[in-house]
Amino acid sequence: MPEATIILILTTSFVIGLSGAIMPGPLLARTIGETVRYGFWAGPLLTLGHGILELALVIALVLGLSRFIGGDLVPSIVGIVGGIVLLSMGLATVRQGWQKIPGPVVNSASIVQDRTLVLSGVLVSISNPYWFIWWVTIGMTWLLWSLKLGIAGVASFFTGHILADLTWYALVAFIIATGRKIISDTAYHWLLLACGLALVALGGYFTASGIKFLID
Repeated sequence: MPEATIILILTTSFVIGLSGAIMPGPLLARTIGETVRYGFWAGPLLTLGHGILELALVIALVLGLSRFIGGDLVPSIVGIVGGIVLLSMGLATVRQGWQKIPGPVVNSASIVQDRTLVLSGVLVSISNPYWFIWWVTIGMTWLLWSLKLGIAGVASFFTGHILADLTWYALVAFIIATGRKIISDTAYHWLLLACGLALVALGGYFTASGIKFLID
C-alpha cells in the first residue's frame, strides 16, 4: 500500500538521518559553540539553515533525477553504490559504539564569532565534504526510492530526514543550555550500535535490490 510505503520511507529516513546527525562533525561543533553563547535556540536555528540548504538540493536532485527514473539501470547502480556506502557507514558506526567513543562534549575551540545562525547553518553544511558524499550516494538512493510515490514520497523522505537533524541538535542544545546530562555515555554507545546495525541492514537491502534489478 502507498500509505505503508510512505510511512516506511519516513521512518527509515529518520533513522538514517539520526545515524548521521549523532556522529561528531562540523554542525555538531557549531551547535555546541553557538549554544554556549546564545542559548537553546541556536540549535534549531542552525538546523533551519542546514534544512534550507538540503531542501534546495533535494529540489535540484528531483528535477534532475526525474529524467532517469523511468528505467531500472540508474536506480540499480545508485542503489548498489548507496547500499555499499551505507554498509561501510553502518560498520564504522557499530565499531565506534563498540569501542565506546565519548559522547558530545563542549569544546571551547568550536566557539565562533558568527552571529547569523541560519546562514551559519548553511555555510557549515556546504563546507563539509562528507555532506556532498552523503547526498550523491545515500541521499540519492532514498530519493530514487521515494520518487516512485511522487511528491508525497519525496516529502516523507525529507520530513523524516530533517526531523532527525532537528531532534538531535535541539536535544544537544538543550543539554548544553541547561547544563544537564540527559544522555549517559552508555546510552550514547547503545544508540550508536542500534543506528549502526540499522544502517547495515538497510545497506544490505539496497545493495541486494540493486543487484537483483541488474540481473533480472
